[in-house]
Amino acid sequence: MSLNLTEKKAVVAEVSAQVAQAQAMVLAEYRGMGVADMTVLRADARKSGVYLRVLKNSLVRRAVEGTAFSALADSMIGPLVFGISSDPVAAAKVLNNFAKTNDKFVIKAGAIPNQLMDVAGVQALASTLSREELLAKFARTLNEVPTKFARAMAAIRDAKEAA
Repeated sequence: MSLNLTEKKAVVAEVSAQVAQAQAMVLAEYRGMGVADMTVLRADARKSGVYLRVLKNSLVRRAVEGTAFSALADSMIGPLVFGISSDPVAAAKVLNNFAKTNDKFVIKAGAIPNQLMDVAGVQALASTLSREELLAKFARTLNEVPTKFARAMAAIRDAKEAA
């Protein structure tokens, strides 16, 4: 089903809006995958806050033109699914985890603002901690300081009481 000019402009505007706030973009080929598998991928993407769409490459090339992701235009060949996220790790994590369990799903390229990544770069990005994981680790670390202090004070008090 072909899109008319108005619909194409709407798609370009929608993707441009996503790219404007994006911190990462990942491209993957989905040739030969079934609908059930794509449904699982879309659900995972939704949970992680990743904008995931199958789009015409020419429309996405227009949307990324003149942005920090314009270097990806050369990689837009074949049937692709586009993962765009405001969390620099989320898109890479979702698509990389899905590629591990689906041999027909192949990551082609990725980018963070002004930096193109190959497949190894996307996999490396996917192995880093996400923003939420880093914040949780930081909060846990900050919580440990007063807890250790309170334990030390209790130990000193107990030692003085015993003496």
